Amino acid sequence: MIKDIQEFGAVSSDQKCGLHSSAYRDNSAAFSLAVEALKKNGGGTLRAGRGIWHTGPIQLFSNITLELEEGCVLSFIPDPEKYKPVLTRWEGVVCYAMQSCIFADGETNITIKGHGVIDGTGEVWWNLLKEKKKQSGPVDEYEKRLASLNPGYEKHPGGGGGRNTQFLRPSLVQFHSCTNVTLEGVTLQNSPFWTLHPVFCKNLAVRNVAITNPSTAPNTDGMDIDSCEDVIIDSCRISVGDDGIAVKSGSGDDGIKVNRMSKNILIKGCLVTSGHGGVVFGSETAAGISHVKVEDCRFEGTDRGIRIKTRRKRGGDVHHLEFRNLVMENNLCPIAVNMYYRCGSKGTEEELFSLQALPVESSTPSVHDIYIENITSKGSRASAGFIAGLPEMPVKNLVIKNSYFSTDERSTVSPSESDMYAGLSDSVNKSFRILYAENPVFEDVVIEGPEKDFIFE
Repeated sequence: MIKDIQEFGAVSSDQKCGLHSSAYRDNSAAFSLAVEALKKNGGGTLRAGRGIWHTGPIQLFSNITLELEEGCVLSFIPDPEKYKPVLTRWEGVVCYAMQSCIFADGETNITIKGHGVIDGTGEVWWNLLKEKKKQSGPVDEYEKRLASLNPGYEKHPGGGGGRNTQFLRPSLVQFHSCTNVTLEGVTLQNSPFWTLHPVFCKNLAVRNVAITNPSTAPNTDGMDIDSCEDVIIDSCRISVGDDGIAVKSGSGDDGIKVNRMSKNILIKGCLVTSGHGGVVFGSETAAGISHVKVEDCRFEGTDRGIRIKTRRKRGGDVHHLEFRNLVMENNLCPIAVNMYYRCGSKGTEEELFSLQALPVESSTPSVHDIYIENITSKGSRASAGFIAGLPEMPVKNLVIKNSYFSTDERSTVSPSESDMYAGLSDSVNKSFRILYAENPVFEDVVIEGPEKDFIFE
């Protein structure tokens, strides 16, 4: 079955919409009717043609293909009241949050394809977040609803997205506990929060997808592959306001309890041109991340290229990550492995950043078996590299081979900007800095720029 959204009364517009604008047609009911018709039929294709189609959140079901033709824009109405609470994972914790703009839960065989655009009208959400940061807790009714559904939320870990107010913004596209999911060809832009966020999914393919958010847009990661397995990310283009392609597996005690690892992931042929990191692991690492390959990618102008971030109490075993044939230009730092990651720590837990060896617990993260080969990195502004393990859990089996790193010694950026760490002393050199790493191997590695190639501590 192939259906066009106009068959269900949808009307396109040529105008963008805002929170209080009435100069557009709300097509929420049309999309709901169309999806229900396909669901009753056992599946099919829903097409949207050229034009701007304003709508509230869309929920997809098994065996449905959403096809967006060239010139099509799905524009999501930025009214928080439209995004009902759903049980999901938000910044590493299973809880209730606002339903994502496009959402599927427990479904199989879903495809989103075409040359159209999925637009989250994010500016309204980002401006709301600025106001929400002045609050000491939930104020609006939609925040109070989430607070009532999430008892104890005040103690949940987070990365700074707004958990204390329960302004738990929607992702742009989220698949929750789904299998056999494909995204191909579409553009995702102006996300309210994380852009593409599959959680607990298996057999996911993302090909030739473009993701664009302003560099200043808060928490607008490109992709967050969260406790998923058997994933291919191929030939995607990303420019965002936070991490480019991130792999996660839950945060702290909740992530350890859920215990769903991210594993068997291939990332290839991708270009990331703005973001805090090109390909990133963590900081939500609680259930572990393993067997990830990253190859033939370019990271241009991102703060970091390869980035692994975690800290005490985050938990998880991060291992068997392979990186080959990567080109990086104009980064702050091309390789950052940081087990003293500060963001979301609330600044009150001094033991998180102690330089003394602490007892190893179930919440102590580990990073090992990291293989990096054929990297070309030019013009790094902060340092040639940064590796910081824990004294009780050093980084192990780190190998870097056949690689070239150069720093921009004219840059006034401090080496402390190599990654967002706390508790460590700062360096005055842009050298490749290594702390708490057990016998790292550097073979045929050339570093140009700093007075000292390496600083071992």
